[in-house]
Amino acid sequence: MANTADISRGMIIKLDGSLYSVIEFGENKTARAAAKVWAKLKGVDNSRSIEKTWNSGDTIYPVRVEKKAYQFLYKDDSGYNFMDNETFEQIALQESMVDAPQFLKDGQEVSVAINTETDLPMSVELPDKIVLLVTYSEPGVKGDTATRTLKQATVETGATVNVPLFVNEGEMIRVNTKTGEYVERVK
Repeated sequence: MANTADISRGMIIKLDGSLYSVIEFGENKTARAAAKVWAKLKGVDNSRSIEKTWNSGDTIYPVRVEKKAYQFLYKDDSGYNFMDNETFEQIALQESMVDAPQFLKDGQEVSVAINTETDLPMSVELPDKIVLLVTYSEPGVKGDTATRTLKQATVETGATVNVPLFVNEGEMIRVNTKTGEYVERVK
């Protein structure tokens, strides 16, 4: 058992029979009343996002989560298929469990969060930044660089990313998977 002093960002807790990941948390202290702890929670096994407030010192129920390295194999009718890098066991997961499915490419290593109580996968996280090949991009107009103008480019996974005008077709770029934004050009 844990209490509200143990809350941390990324922790997964059980609340009303569902699992939630802590996105943000804080504490409100007033002169007369006892301190309150609040948290913004995102559903792991559902698509709900909620805010919850506890009295300071209340009991919370954290879930032990283990992160394992998996490799993305392919996508088919059963979902996204991944292989455990240690046991070579394969699992198929739904698109809703993958944090940025538009950036998945064959052979890419991902991190799968597994609930240790039930041994079931809960979510799939891509690395924060990945390198992708630009497969299509309109040529930039010469002299249009006074402002930070962006154009759309299609990457090898089929996703579109806004890139600066100097990025051309056939170049490698680094993309932030959390925001979907261009980071830098890779040589």
